[in-house]
Amino acid sequence: MTTTEQPLLLLVLDLIGTFAFGLNGALTAVRAVRLDIVGVVTLGVITALGGGIIRDVLIGDVPPAAFRDWRYLALAIGGGLLAFALSQRLDRLELPINVLDAVGLSVFAVIGASKAVAFGLGVGPAIILGAVTGVGGGTIRDTLVRQVPSVLHSNLYAIPALTAAALTVLAVQVGIYGLPAALGAAAICFAIRMLGVILGLNAPRPPGVPEDR
Repeated sequence: MTTTEQPLLLLVLDLIGTFAFGLNGALTAVRAVRLDIVGVVTLGVITALGGGIIRDVLIGDVPPAAFRDWRYLALAIGGGLLAFALSQRLDRLELPINVLDAVGLSVFAVIGASKAVAFGLGVGPAIILGAVTGVGGGTIRDTLVRQVPSVLHSNLYAIPALTAAALTVLAVQVGIYGLPAALGAAAICFAIRMLGVILGLNAPRPPGVPEDR
């Protein structure tokens, strides 16, 4: 999530990502546990907005951007409602949903890292907060439904977010950050994430631990 000062293209991608996170987060909730409409939409909203809220609170940008721009909350709720209404059919659209989810992850990580730098954070904290922006909401969601957060074990999720955040911070440090650099970092994150989804790749695990547990 972001401020109104970012380029229009990044804003559009940010909004698309918010909707996709709300959709994917609510769909995950539907699959994991039996919830009513309030529970499904709530978990969708948490997935879409949680990471950005954590970031904004930590850097002191309050109230968080999600509460200052109605579009973020509306799109997150819309994604949750769509997942609730079409939950039995959305399995057929798993790949398109994963594509939109990867877009959201990529843009959130880039915007989160650049915003952290703008608020005076150093390289390490900015990279961490960039990744948290992308994965924080899903982590909260998984914790609420008593699952091991997917970011810790599933299809290269944290690694692409950290990569995008690191590239963003590097671009800022060397003075070349702008729309092309932001899109480039997001594209690399997107590519890594989608390779993980399509090929079923995971980060290395301890020796002897099976791929699926």
